[in-house]
Amino acid sequence: MTGQTEIPRRAVLTGMAVASAAVAVGATGARAQTQAPASSGKVAVVTGSSRGIGAATARRLARDGYAVTVNCEKNRDLAAGVVREIEAAGGRAIWVQADVSDPGAVRRLFEENERAFGGVDVVVSNAGIMRLAPFSEMSDADFSRMVDVNQKGSFFVLREAARRVRDGGRIIALSSSITQLRSPAYGPYAATKAAQELFANVLAKELAGRMISVNAMAPGVVNTTLFTDGKTQEQIAGFAARTPHKRLGEPSDIADAIAALCSGDGAWINGQTVFANGGIV
Repeated sequence: MTGQTEIPRRAVLTGMAVASAAVAVGATGARAQTQAPASSGKVAVVTGSSRGIGAATARRLARDGYAVTVNCEKNRDLAAGVVREIEAAGGRAIWVQADVSDPGAVRRLFEENERAFGGVDVVVSNAGIMRLAPFSEMSDADFSRMVDVNQKGSFFVLREAARRVRDGGRIIALSSSITQLRSPAYGPYAATKAAQELFANVLAKELAGRMISVNAMAPGVVNTTLFTDGKTQEQIAGFAARTPHKRLGEPSDIADAIAALCSGDGAWINGQTVFANGGIV
């Protein structure tokens, strides 16, 4: 690949100017009164959840009875829409605007969650961006921004999770199967994703005795703009053909795998990287 491509992770960049430290909380509105999911009494924070895998995860956890804090960097309308969907199905949710690369904004994200729901049991560190270019063509600014959001941002989220997640909870960081595919132009991005696997493994050990399971989830080719933007239909079909199931993954496939880790049956999986990629690697 020549040139540089910026692909927003779980977000559609709008022209809206937003201060990086700003945090805005969306009103939850009226709760649906019928067919409400049975509440688990638990609470989840999912970063980068205005669309894509993050939004699918927020919806799935809400369906499992979690109260959910949805997070966006800029896409306030999309985040509010996810909250409305959850509420329409009888769940509880708020949305909080926060740039995960700002540690102060991350703290406020968790504070707003605690004000709304009283605590947190599950944290999914999903927010991130992807900027692709060969080593010889990647700019300092692009590399730095990707490290700021993907690597530092996830660290800030996991740090708050380590301090706040209640005993017996779950912490999940989003890696990527690109750490195994190692395709040209993906080097710096893959490095920021590999960091998630190290973070999860070490944090699992640091939280020993609290019965908190910490893992990394590594999706493969998933039908989101993160993967499809900048690719032809022929290229996309070629990737789909490489999977044993002969299709792209869907955001719901990854959300289901995350939900399995968050369930009681997932407690013994700890400090691992789970490759949810349909067998492409």
